[in-house]
Order: sequence, then structure tokens, then C-alpha cells
Amino acid sequence: MRNDRTTGTGPDEVTLGRIETEVALLMRLGEATRRGTGTMEHRLLDRAAYVILRHLDSAGPQNVSALAAKLNLDGSTVTRQVSAMQRDGLIARTPDPADGRGTVISPTPAGLQRMAAVQAARTRLYGDILAAWSPDDRDSLAELLHRLNQALESRSRPR
Repeated sequence: MRNDRTTGTGPDEVTLGRIETEVALLMRLGEATRRGTGTMEHRLLDRAAYVILRHLDSAGPQNVSALAAKLNLDGSTVTRQVSAMQRDGLIARTPDPADGRGTVISPTPAGLQRMAAVQAARTRLYGDILAAWSPDDRDSLAELLHRLNQALESRSRPR
């Protein structure tokens, strides 16, 4: 008899296949939902600007290198995104107190205001989507998504 792990049809592989499918659908449907939502708040920021502002709001001012490392992105990608955000008045650059040659990026009041509007709109949207779920189910989903994100983040860090 062959080991189920080598056939790819054991219970664990079936479950992992379901997880892979559901995560792929989650990403596709999440983006489609964001794009298809009719409210203006959802369109105040693109996804990259929202993620950068959320991180800066929680972690404080950072240089581009630290920001790129935290977001697992190439420094040149973050530099382009940050430049666009600066042109839009969403972030400000100030001299880095630890390295006078560099700069740190921090959100502006306008950037924080837009981020808060998008966050509130998304929270309302998920409240509507999950209205029929029990509070315990919502708590479980939040905890499991947090654990998944932690595992993904630790996997993406350089070894």
C-alpha cells in the first residue's frame, strides 16, 4: 500500500488543496469587491498607499529601506509608491535623525484622514458581508486570518 502523502490524495493534501483554492478565491474576490463597491471612500487610496499608510500609522515614521523590508517589497518599488504618495500629499519626508543623509517617511494628516475613511468603509463592508455570522464565528475568522498572515509574513522574511 502506498503512503497517502506520496499520492497527493491523503486527507492533509485534500485540506491543503482546499485552503489553496479558498485563499486564491479570497484574493480575487477581495479585489473584485474593492473595485466593484460603489462608495467613493473605497477609491480614496489605491491598495499600495493604503497598506503603506496603515503600516506607518501603527509603526511610526520609517525610511524606505525599513518600509520595503516590512512590506516585503523591492526598495525601488516602495520609492516609486512613496514618491507618488508625496505628490498627492499623503506622506511627508523629513531628515532621518539616525542618518542625516537619509529621510524618513511619515503620514500627513490628509493621508491619515484618507486612510481612516477607507478603513471605515471597509469595516462597514465586511460588517454587511458578515452580518449573518455569529460574533464567535467573526472572532474565529479574525484570529485565523491573523495567524495565516503571521505565518505568511514569517515565511517571506529573509532567512
